[in-house]
Amino acid sequence: MSPGGGYFNEMLTKIRRLFMVKTKFEAFLVIYALAVGAVERGIHYMEQYPGTFGHVLALCCTTAVFLAGGKMIDAIDMRAQLGYLD
Repeated sequence: MSPGGGYFNEMLTKIRRLFMVKTKFEAFLVIYALAVGAVERGIHYMEQYPGTFGHVLALCCTTAVFLAGGKMIDAIDMRAQLGYLD
């Protein structure tokens, strides 16, 4: 093992923490970003596929955000119940 191995692992841990959603506020920011992207994708689908099929694809985009957002909020609540500190 290299002499700087401990420092490298510590830095990886710090970088990993940057990408963890720890609070509901952070989850809501992520959900908002997903929703903006889903609506934009839905608009493109409605332009590419006029009619019912485009509307169904746009609806699928926004429904995916509802499902992902609910899972994120549930996961944050579960982490709080289990007592995770990080």
